[in-house]
Amino acid sequence: MAQSRGLRDIPAGARLAVVGAAAGAGACALPVLRGGVPWAAVALLAGLYALCEWPARCPILAGRVSVPIASGSFFPVLLAAVFLLPPPAAALVAVPGALIAYVEDEPRRVRRSWRAAELAIAAFAGAGTHQLLGGRAALGGGSSAAAPDFPYALVPAGAAALVFCLVLTALDGLILATAERRPVRTAWRGLLLRSLAPHCVHGLAGLMMAVLWRSRFGPPAALFVLLPMYISCWVFAQYQRERAAHQATIRALVQAVDIKDRYTRGHSERVGRASEMIARELGMEEGRLEVIRFAGILHDVGKLGVPTRVLRKDGPLTPEERAVIELHPEYGHEMVRGIGFLGEARGAILHHHERLDGSGYPYGLAGGQIPEAARVVAVADAFDAMTSTRSYRRARPVAAAVTELERCAGAQFDPRMVEGLVRALSRYGWHVEVTADEPATTAARGNVPPPRPPRTPEAGRRPGSGPADPGRHPEPRPSNAQGA
Repeated sequence: MAQSRGLRDIPAGARLAVVGAAAGAGACALPVLRGGVPWAAVALLAGLYALCEWPARCPILAGRVSVPIASGSFFPVLLAAVFLLPPPAAALVAVPGALIAYVEDEPRRVRRSWRAAELAIAAFAGAGTHQLLGGRAALGGGSSAAAPDFPYALVPAGAAALVFCLVLTALDGLILATAERRPVRTAWRGLLLRSLAPHCVHGLAGLMMAVLWRSRFGPPAALFVLLPMYISCWVFAQYQRERAAHQATIRALVQAVDIKDRYTRGHSERVGRASEMIARELGMEEGRLEVIRFAGILHDVGKLGVPTRVLRKDGPLTPEERAVIELHPEYGHEMVRGIGFLGEARGAILHHHERLDGSGYPYGLAGGQIPEAARVVAVADAFDAMTSTRSYRRARPVAAAVTELERCAGAQFDPRMVEGLVRALSRYGWHVEVTADEPATTAARGNVPPPRPPRTPEAGRRPGSGPADPGRHPEPRPSNAQGA
């Protein structure tokens, strides 16, 4: 049985971030010890938030309740606490729900602790902003008879929701940079833009809850706001199910290719991973990263249309057999052209064997005519082919594969994509988990590149030299590796 992971199993920077956030959350909540806290309201709101998070953890309800447990699904409850309570009390509301929330990946306890700490800090900052701008007075103060002062109540509420969003965005980027070791220049990219609109909606829902809470109908009336919130959660659940169906479709196609072509077992997944690494290093938007990964995973799906005897042939291919294999990009494009969610991945599947100098196939496109996603996948495909063991040759070291890619940059490969892969490898290394000659359950040792020596004229692309192609089939093959 695998042991659950803990704080010691995450990078040192992430440990420091988690411990610091926990200490900060404790400092935010500490003033409650002075008294004057409306404990009844704190308990009701904290219990309501915990109740919203609990179904996914409940063994009976987890598979039957159609409510996704997604970050931010129940933020209106927390923002209502921000508008209704003093800052230290608002910081406490998120803690019980965050500590019992559903977490998919290990280390679960650390992730829950981090989530509780960042929500507590964000709630404290939002409540402090709301109080500083006179938000409680605009909502009617402590009297249920006083009517909210609209539209002036919207200003402190909007500012509080914005501060809540900014704090969460800052902390989310921090944990991405430390735990997942994202580049600092990209860790926060796009987080605020993706979060701002949802937090504005959550802020309005939270303000509605706060207004109803202070009305003469009391806290039960605030529960009516949960109905549209749960409807929105249901809609999001449908999106999650559709996404899961997409993943299942891709897995089925990849498994079919791996079964048919035993020489490339695991190759598709690794090309998908390398493609995503390159795209992330180039600063592509988060939404494109998944599409680029799909393109890498499915780049060889057209091999399903190639006769098995040709794919598994041990000897050299005849010109006729090579011509048949060179049809696999077109076969693949035909197979996936009706799958709408793949987007630009369809073009990458069709054109990933095009070359920058126009000598590739199937259409002989050159330079900027080749789609950007196809240029990414071409580099990832060549790199994994060179660094994977095949029955007819051993894997090359990562450093040798990088040198070959750099040699062919400008003729066969886009230099930007090659440089992006080099930067990603220097940051993360490369770990080959499955090779064609190993059982699928066997994990190969990490293949991490040593420090790259300075490039010399001899290491650059030589005019007239052959294109890189380490593969047995018409994948990128270096001219000096023929018959290797």
